[in-house]
Amino acid sequence: LTSPLPSSLSYRGLTLVLTFLSYTSYHLSRKPISIVKSQLHPNCSALGPNPHNDSNSSTWCSWAPFDGDNYKELFGALDNAFLVAYAIGMFISGIFGERLPLRYYLSGGMVLSGLFTALFGLGYFWDIHVLWYFIVVQVCNGLVQTTGWPAVVACVGNWFGKGKRGLIMGIWNSHTSVGNILGSLIAGAWVSSAWGLSFVVPGIIIATVGIICFFFLVEYPEDVDCSPPLHHVMTTSEKDPEAVISNEGPLSLSGQGSVDHSHSPKEPAEEPEAISFLGALRIPGVVEFSLCLLFAKLVSYTFLYWLPLYIVNVAHFGAKEAGDLSTLFDVGGILGGIFAGLISDYTGGRATTCCVMLVVAAPMLFLYNHVGQNGIGTSIAMLIICGALVNGPYALITTAVSADLGTHESLKGNAKALSTVTAIIDGTGSVGAALGPLLAGLISPTGWNNVFYMLIAADVLACLLLARVVVKEARGWCGYMARKRGYVVT
Repeated sequence: LTSPLPSSLSYRGLTLVLTFLSYTSYHLSRKPISIVKSQLHPNCSALGPNPHNDSNSSTWCSWAPFDGDNYKELFGALDNAFLVAYAIGMFISGIFGERLPLRYYLSGGMVLSGLFTALFGLGYFWDIHVLWYFIVVQVCNGLVQTTGWPAVVACVGNWFGKGKRGLIMGIWNSHTSVGNILGSLIAGAWVSSAWGLSFVVPGIIIATVGIICFFFLVEYPEDVDCSPPLHHVMTTSEKDPEAVISNEGPLSLSGQGSVDHSHSPKEPAEEPEAISFLGALRIPGVVEFSLCLLFAKLVSYTFLYWLPLYIVNVAHFGAKEAGDLSTLFDVGGILGGIFAGLISDYTGGRATTCCVMLVVAAPMLFLYNHVGQNGIGTSIAMLIICGALVNGPYALITTAVSADLGTHESLKGNAKALSTVTAIIDGTGSVGAALGPLLAGLISPTGWNNVFYMLIAADVLACLLLARVVVKEARGWCGYMARKRGYVVT
């Protein structure tokens, strides 16, 4: 008999690659709006005299309807049209994701995302200057893009067990930053010449990747006669029982308690029912991590949508240079996600890892605002550091923590909960993603300092919301250390 191991490894690798490319293309299609903003309302006086010789000489090169003094509010409306629709749709998306074939759901969503992304850019070629056209396209795009995250996390969670999930998903989650970087570079290539292509090209890319996923993505190991992974740590005589932290500790939040080994993973079982919304909320840790992600994502998405404009206004770079420089924030995000996953795997403390990074992020944001533009070297260093500290907890919660909670031992092996749990956590976070750019648009006219104070306050709140889980993890570590020293813990 041939070993199933090579086949299983091949399918796991294929799943990682396809889901990585999928969500890279999702973020690639979201990034152009932040790059194009500075081109929709540029500094016309820097381009020379008004060739049309009319009285409105200061905004002659702007794209109507963004040529008025309220352009920041209109940009905020564009951001929130997408993000509010995304936040609302995400709570519904996980429910559909559990009841429909993930491959169809993901592929269809990607093709539609490509269509609506391209439609925004076609407004340039069709010479559209009506605000409602862009708003409606953003709303539709926000709704269809909710198909992505629950589907890709569920696919990866179906193929990968507990093991080194934090590290694997930390590396895998770099798709967010890679997509932002590629989206910035692609959008920047056409932003000054024909900004419509900054949307049309990413739209074609995400639709193409969606078609590839339709033909090659495998949802479950059982579909290709592979063994499903174990989602919990064994605590039998095969392992030192003292090597696992007590059920009061951090690993219990992630579902790392004992597991019944009386049945083989390949044993046929009844198809479990999809979990209810309230049932998912009752899983220990879901509420805390969801609320923490709300504020963590508020900070991350404010940078995603407003950082290039901030660099243009404060450092006085051009639109393309600001877009290129903003990618360093995402480079830091890649490093932060991997670092957070590695540390949380080693310590078993997902919440503590997030909390420490959030605590350090607050003063770093303050420093970036005050000294980050004092030189190109300082700006590069601060952007990478802030990106790592801001996106590290965000990446950890949306990947490893979501997968841990979606395969919690209380679910008794019901993997169908994974999509709903992921949607609840990311949907709650998406409320913060909608609030961040909205608040930035409202606050920025009063000064960029106030925007950064808002971001710092959000980081502190995100940390405080994890306090109960951090205390529980600390108790687990204390109990573990006491047992190692021979003390009896009651």
